[in-house]
Amino acid sequence: MAETATEHFPVLILGGGSAGISVAARLRRANRSLGIGIVEPSESHYYQPLWTLVGAGVFSPEASRRREADYIPAGVDWIRDRVTAIEPDAKAVRTEAGRQLTYDWLVVALGIQIDWNAIPGLAEGIGTRDICSNYSYQHAAYTWECIRSFQGGTALFTMPNTAVKCGGAPQKIMYLADDAFRRSGVRDKSEVVFATPQQAIFSVPKYRKTLEAVVARKGIDARFRHNLIEIRPDAHEAVCELVDSGERVTIPYQMIHVTPPMSSPDVIKQSPLADAKGWVEADKHTLRHPRFPEVFAIGDAAGLPTSKTGAAVRKQAPVLVANLLAAMEGRPLTASYDGYSSCPVVTGYNRMMLAEFDYDGEPAESFPFDQAKERYSMWLLKTQVLPRLYWHGMLRGRL
Repeated sequence: MAETATEHFPVLILGGGSAGISVAARLRRANRSLGIGIVEPSESHYYQPLWTLVGAGVFSPEASRRREADYIPAGVDWIRDRVTAIEPDAKAVRTEAGRQLTYDWLVVALGIQIDWNAIPGLAEGIGTRDICSNYSYQHAAYTWECIRSFQGGTALFTMPNTAVKCGGAPQKIMYLADDAFRRSGVRDKSEVVFATPQQAIFSVPKYRKTLEAVVARKGIDARFRHNLIEIRPDAHEAVCELVDSGERVTIPYQMIHVTPPMSSPDVIKQSPLADAKGWVEADKHTLRHPRFPEVFAIGDAAGLPTSKTGAAVRKQAPVLVANLLAAMEGRPLTASYDGYSSCPVVTGYNRMMLAEFDYDGEPAESFPFDQAKERYSMWLLKTQVLPRLYWHGMLRGRL
């Protein structure tokens, strides 16, 4: 039997999403001679924040997609393969195609795993029988099909009891759907229900107050401490478990938008890099692994106590790159990430509130006005400005 070929990289990046590409671009800008490899199987790259607006009929799915090849920085080796094992003791990674990749320094940016099979009825029902989700490129357009064809009854929107990417997205589509129902004249014969295991509509008090007012204004039935555990596609029924009592309640619906459970990718859970919850263990300020000092983590895969958003990645990337370069040169790691995350909460067509906050849940705002107020200007930021900044700034290592 032939021995597995080994390829070595001074810096190896796992994942070619927003986090991995941003780090690669910044490293190339800082050191053109540095050897970098990036492992990513996908041929397409997606601007996922747009999927909420795809589900609301504002954009086509294609508007969120570009060729991955167009964003791999020049001079970076693209390994078009899937990571199947991470062996930090050997400073090695194994791939689906049977390759062994070794490294001096490793950046883990593998994102978050969507566990469609965690809810019985979801995997087989999604995209059919009025079961939709914006957490998939393939299915986001079906959300708009469900919304625009809705004739009344119960429209159910859910949030899981796991970490999710963009924690505000489960309610954004609900607010847009409410607007769409009013435009089509069916809202007065409809019930919009939000089932969430959380205790409140939003974790940061300043922004929670605004969203509580939005829920009241729209007449939404927010059912807290409700966790979706089963869907019965043919019966059009959702089963929720009450978090505090364990009691199960059945909610009949005419349409349901599901935010699926999510977790750390299995390859991370099964590796020595994982913390107790399965994410990559990392110092919350330096992003360096405490047990494997040649390893850094970024983005959704990192076990950081902050929301998993692209905005968080934008702030983490310069910190990680500065600290990685310092570590390579034997210098102290002085760059520090403060937990910044952002959630542009669309509250209806042409209205948005921009929540920005740090590890302590304190507002960390970018604009000289009250960002807890719904504004048309923030809607323009969401629909026109942020996509351009993503494709032409963040992924190019400029922002």
